Amino acid sequence: MPLSLVALASNLDEKEYEVLIIDARLEKDPINRLISSSKDAICVGMTVLTGAPIKNALAASRTLKKLYPRLKIIWGGWHTSLFPTDTLMEESIDVTVQGQGENVFASLVEKISNGGSFSGLRGICYKEEGKIIRNPPRDLKDMNELGFQKYEHIPVEGYFKLKGQRQFDFISSIGCFFRCSFCADPQVYNRKWSALSPERMGEEISFQWNKYKFAELAFQDETFFTYKDRAISIADEFLKRNLKFKWTATMRADQGSRLSEDIFKHLVRSGLRWVLIGVESGSNEMLNWLKKDITVEQVMYCAEICKKFGIAAHFPVIIGFPGESDRSVKQSLAIANKLREMSPKFETPVFYYKPYPGSNITTEVEKQGYKMPASLEEWADFDYIGSSGPWVTKEKYKYVEKFKFYNRFSGGKERVLKKPLKTISRWRIRNDNFAFSIEKSIIETIKPQEKVS
Repeated sequence: MPLSLVALASNLDEKEYEVLIIDARLEKDPINRLISSSKDAICVGMTVLTGAPIKNALAASRTLKKLYPRLKIIWGGWHTSLFPTDTLMEESIDVTVQGQGENVFASLVEKISNGGSFSGLRGICYKEEGKIIRNPPRDLKDMNELGFQKYEHIPVEGYFKLKGQRQFDFISSIGCFFRCSFCADPQVYNRKWSALSPERMGEEISFQWNKYKFAELAFQDETFFTYKDRAISIADEFLKRNLKFKWTATMRADQGSRLSEDIFKHLVRSGLRWVLIGVESGSNEMLNWLKKDITVEQVMYCAEICKKFGIAAHFPVIIGFPGESDRSVKQSLAIANKLREMSPKFETPVFYYKPYPGSNITTEVEKQGYKMPASLEEWADFDYIGSSGPWVTKEKYKYVEKFKFYNRFSGGKERVLKKPLKTISRWRIRNDNFAFSIEKSIIETIKPQEKVS
């Protein structure tokens, strides 16, 4: 669900402004809907992720600016937080917003509506008389001071249909205290964090559940389990209010390792059914280099607990960091396999490192000559998932791709038709033997794996 747009809409004065959220995934003709809806609009805001989403945002912005030259077009989201002024080199964009945007956007809408100046409005960059002006940043605001999320601005049932399940998305915290060197979050939120109180969450989520009767609540927080006591109190709220749904969240391995079996049991009783735990590497040495501040041992503790209580888990692994040794890559693939075999409810996807703008590693590789995209068009073509960086040789790439294929079929629920392939996959991984992988060629010919941007 487009939660960032819902958050913006929820903090505008409904007596003064009418808000329309357009999601191209639910529209038959999104551009024409956007054109017709923008004719008398005060402004149009877009939330933009780095990578392929830029392409659609650019097309929409250019179309609108050509038709309505005076219409203010505002970009927010991760890309403008990382490239606040570079983005404004694009003629169709008038303002960029950095970091948390609820109050900033509300102020922007008010100033545009009243013909006020953007000067002094913290947390934005804008154009004035041909010049790009960058205002000072805005501090992270306490989420408890913001309004309740107004999901009536989006067709919730349409998202349930799109997902194929009654899964309701919610953000209960923003930011992150940690310092991972491959992540841009430390630069965007300056290692700060804010969260809704358990009492506020109990009230708000109870209201949403009674309204939409969802079967699952998916927390989209970056680090939901930041504080142990908060997680326990949230579970208390769910139980006290007799809320009948399952819930999912992100969990760092160090956070999970601080939770006892009794706490896990309590969380499961309240509905916890799935967690995402970033492993990143199977090498403690590499984890230290990444400044991840977790250990392989903490990952395994979390895995054992999840297995014991029947919690499904996603354990993503990243390989191909600059200067990463073959031994480190092998250790990462080994832990991916070990976790995959521990439980049919465990998934261990393997990704290649690609430099994300704003992160410490990216700064270092740029100093060494690595060229990052220089324009919005180039950023739109920057692929984060489907390819490896220059630190992975062709031979290593072929090897990892074969591992990924067999790792995909080596776990999961027991199914009669897939049992032979599961047996072959486990044998190949355990023996590190991917030669003459005929079954891989046959399956990928019959049913190619879907490409993800």
